[in-house]
Amino acid sequence: MLLGLKKTYSCLLVPIQGTTFRAMSPLVLYFPSRLRTKESLQKVLLVCNALHSGTGIENSGSRSLSWPKRTRLWRRGFGALGATGRVAQIPAICHSPQHRTALLCTSSHSGRDMTSSLWALYNETKKQTEDVVSSVTCNLLNPDAIFANNEMSLEDTEIYGFDYDYTLAFYSNRLHTLIFNIARDILIEEHRYPEGLRAYEYIPDFAIRGLHYDVQKALLMKIDAFHYIQLGTVYRGLHPVSDKEVIAMYEGSHVPLEQMSDFYGKSSHGHTMKQFMDIFSLPEMTLLSCVNDYFMKHNIDYEPVHLYKDVKEAIGDVHVKGIMYRAVEADIEKYICYGEQTHAVLRKLAENKKKMFLITNSPFDFVDRGMNYIVGKDWRDLFDVVIVQADKPGFFNDKRKPFRRVNHKGVLLWDRIHRLEKGQIYKQGNLYEFLRLTGWRGSKVLYFGDHIYSDLADLTLKHGWRTGAIIPELRSEIKIMNTKEYVHLMTWLQGLTGLLERMQVHRDAESQMVLKQWIQEREVMRLRTKNIFNNQFGSLFRTYHNPTYFSRRLSRFADIYMASLSCLLNYDLHHTFFPRRNPLQHEASVWSDQVCAGTSKTPFLTEMTQIK
Repeated sequence: MLLGLKKTYSCLLVPIQGTTFRAMSPLVLYFPSRLRTKESLQKVLLVCNALHSGTGIENSGSRSLSWPKRTRLWRRGFGALGATGRVAQIPAICHSPQHRTALLCTSSHSGRDMTSSLWALYNETKKQTEDVVSSVTCNLLNPDAIFANNEMSLEDTEIYGFDYDYTLAFYSNRLHTLIFNIARDILIEEHRYPEGLRAYEYIPDFAIRGLHYDVQKALLMKIDAFHYIQLGTVYRGLHPVSDKEVIAMYEGSHVPLEQMSDFYGKSSHGHTMKQFMDIFSLPEMTLLSCVNDYFMKHNIDYEPVHLYKDVKEAIGDVHVKGIMYRAVEADIEKYICYGEQTHAVLRKLAENKKKMFLITNSPFDFVDRGMNYIVGKDWRDLFDVVIVQADKPGFFNDKRKPFRRVNHKGVLLWDRIHRLEKGQIYKQGNLYEFLRLTGWRGSKVLYFGDHIYSDLADLTLKHGWRTGAIIPELRSEIKIMNTKEYVHLMTWLQGLTGLLERMQVHRDAESQMVLKQWIQEREVMRLRTKNIFNNQFGSLFRTYHNPTYFSRRLSRFADIYMASLSCLLNYDLHHTFFPRRNPLQHEASVWSDQVCAGTSKTPFLTEMTQIK
């Protein structure tokens, strides 16, 4: 009997995209609980035979058989059956109005019928996705929202800490142009690089943050959370490398752990990859690509390792020698943005009696000039502790460096530090001494920074501080995600991906031809979802469907993240941030919210972005 059931029940219940496991389970779970008696098996066989033949149950030879037509199982699991108990001429693809389950009967239809049925399902699914776009566009993401990786309450936060660059002080793109030009000239004038490099200008929309650079192969690329290279995002110089060449060089697209960058994204101790996590690294990536491009165009033989080190040193000189600092100080209005919003955040925290501190790698004169512009000359009155030239991330790990006090003229003093006083400026030091002198430990401290490694990683892993990542790119990416073009594209991409996943069981030649066309269409859409963010490398947060390596680190080391510090102005200081419980791959999406939550994420967009 069981063998007969297995043979007869060749109809595959295929849930269409958007159907939850809960909607399908009454029918699926019905069988294990009912296949205990001979009579139950006969009932199931009878229904399966009726579904195959397209005839009614009453014509199958057993009028004495009763079926619970009015039960919920009947309504949800066999919505295709009419009120008379007959199967209403079921085609190869049958749509249940309750849970949109497609019933593919593979045993009695020609290839032509199957092709027609697949395209009918394609058209119906496309129509459904187009119908839902209008409802999605009213449930959009707020680019000024704060997003949570971990549950965190501001009510429990007593102390707020900040980095300076790209946290308190935001810079215009003109600063990246300045850094690029100065570093390019240093290469030419001090490292004897060709004069022809002066023809290259900074390209603002070429690179994105979080990319990896293979130091030995001189390749810039995007890698996902599982160490796979996203094909189509590998560049030598300013030109893409073919997928075939990439696969040949790396014997596939996976980068082994021992070749990846070290914990802080650096290429050291045998690691051949460097990850660029700092916003200041955008000019560095562009300069590397431009110099590579020049050498290749002019057929100049060069050592990629030397090139990487020279560019790194030139970029470092822009900072270390103070060239950038002096240029910004000389024309601060040209380079610093959003000063009023930063001031409003600091004022709000001060009015609520919160303690605040600043730990930055920048020198005092540079910070003082910028904070005078953002807040005013009394900016130090807002902070309980100010530490400059901290040398992060070493500051969080090296216990040997003591603090030094700096007077108002920037002169280093030699006295021993017994306490960290408000209104004073301190240089270097280390976090362990900071904790001893302040007693600011654990989850009552929230520290904001833009560099996931240098600012946040050690604080999360070793000291239990709460961390907030400042991701300026987030605002522009969310605005793109809110466009009708993107919503329409992602909705249909999700629907088509679901069709491919479920219809791949059909192995006949005609069906495979249809599926091949769907796959090609999907690849075109995936490329569009990449290019809509950045033509070369796509989104900062995702490869086509996986999170990027950057996203993986962000979710691990940041409790919350936001586009700018000003997002705090949208929340009171008793607010609790709750991360969305997104279903794991083996879980049903029964926890997803079905109603728009206002300024926060919507479940549909959350699900859509998983295919990007």
